[in-house]
Amino acid sequence: MKKLAWQSSLLAAVLVLIYIICRLHDNTYTAYIPLNAPAAESPQLNMIQDMEDEADKGRMTFEEPRQRRGYAQVQMKPEKRGTVWAQLQDESGQIVSYGSYNIGLFGTIYDYGTGGFTADDVVMVCLEVFFLVESLLLFLAFRRAKGSDFYAYSTIYTAGFSLFMLLTGIMVLSGTVRHLINPGAYPMMSLYERVISASYHFVRLTFPFIVVFAVSMTVSNVALLRHERRRLRNVLGIIISFIMVAGAGLAIWMYSLNYSGSETAYTIRLTMMNVYSTVYVYFECMLIGAIICGLIAAEHIPEGDCGYIIILGCGFRKDGSLPPLLRGRVDRAVSFWREQKEKGVPALLIPSGGQGRDETMAEAEAMRRYLIAQNIPEESILMENKSANTYQNMQFSRKLIEEHGGGSKVVFSTTNYHVFRSGVWASLAGLKAEGIGSRTKWWFWPNAFMRECIGLMVNRWKQELLLVFLLNALFGVLAVML
Repeated sequence: MKKLAWQSSLLAAVLVLIYIICRLHDNTYTAYIPLNAPAAESPQLNMIQDMEDEADKGRMTFEEPRQRRGYAQVQMKPEKRGTVWAQLQDESGQIVSYGSYNIGLFGTIYDYGTGGFTADDVVMVCLEVFFLVESLLLFLAFRRAKGSDFYAYSTIYTAGFSLFMLLTGIMVLSGTVRHLINPGAYPMMSLYERVISASYHFVRLTFPFIVVFAVSMTVSNVALLRHERRRLRNVLGIIISFIMVAGAGLAIWMYSLNYSGSETAYTIRLTMMNVYSTVYVYFECMLIGAIICGLIAAEHIPEGDCGYIIILGCGFRKDGSLPPLLRGRVDRAVSFWREQKEKGVPALLIPSGGQGRDETMAEAEAMRRYLIAQNIPEESILMENKSANTYQNMQFSRKLIEEHGGGSKVVFSTTNYHVFRSGVWASLAGLKAEGIGSRTKWWFWPNAFMRECIGLMVNRWKQELLLVFLLNALFGVLAVML
């Protein structure tokens, strides 16, 4: 992430420098003023400013207006800081348009009517480059995450938010092209709306994905209820599906409403809508990132040269036998262990899991008995029987490995949908390890993805809230400024 932060900062600095150079090179602003039908037929147009001598009055010079697609194109150059009121007249002296402009401290002309300003085209091109290049940088950072480094929150961020930056860049690009081709019909105000409402547009563009995922999660939940007993955690998928679709629908509905009122009230309303959309998009990008990372982690097969294979425990039957979920984890570890052994690379199997309140023995002991029944020699088994959760699985197993000399690569075995989050726990516990996953039923995947995503976010809820706040602050400031 440090490399990505450095690259992003350098990109932003270069683009700002490009704008400053272009701005210092030419301080001319081109205004595009709409013309009604009679004015458009006039062969001669003149731009005249109010020349009353007041302290706050600005002054500028105008080049001769040129007609273009129903608009008058007028080039302006600043002379004195302040506000300029200007009239566009036809050849008979009739006023056909009236506008106001502000000349800033550095000679920047701002058009109150269209939102345009000196070198605004350069700003939009630079902003467009930032979105697209930043999307590429995020993607490349995601691709660089290999081995144990893949299991990190940064991988989720780069996977999810590279898509957000890409779609935002494409959206802004279409508006920028329209503005460059016909700035009179597509003014800067339209581009402002695309930038500050980027979160809403992302929700709108990804709404089909939201619906498809919500439907699949509902189907998954119904299948889950048919195979497991009815309890709250087994209906959460249906509840979350409704919240996802309703939340996206609410954002789209709010932006579709017409508004009439004061400028201040409109700014507050737009800011609140952007805050809502940004919060929604943040969690959506986290879900997308978690799905992408989860799928890749589930299918990844580490190189067969490890010295330790950790088996993550879970509940077992009262008679000590392993249910399908736990048996799948152990069988996957045994299969990997045997593949290595055939290549002449021996490894130690570490069944990991303590004894729960309603369990007759430690999970590690139940797995050890199953391993022995599978003809695994006892000298190849190293039990970790104190842990109560995945983090402790990794933490206590790491200590056990260190006590036995360490120095070898580590692989852990769990259910396929749980590989990525387990890898994150391993990283947080200071254990460099890669995961292998056992197969599970198809109908469990959508719910599993949601559970894994929620679990990852709950684990770092303070950091996640801070990131949501910073992202909202960014778009909130843009909404107020633009």
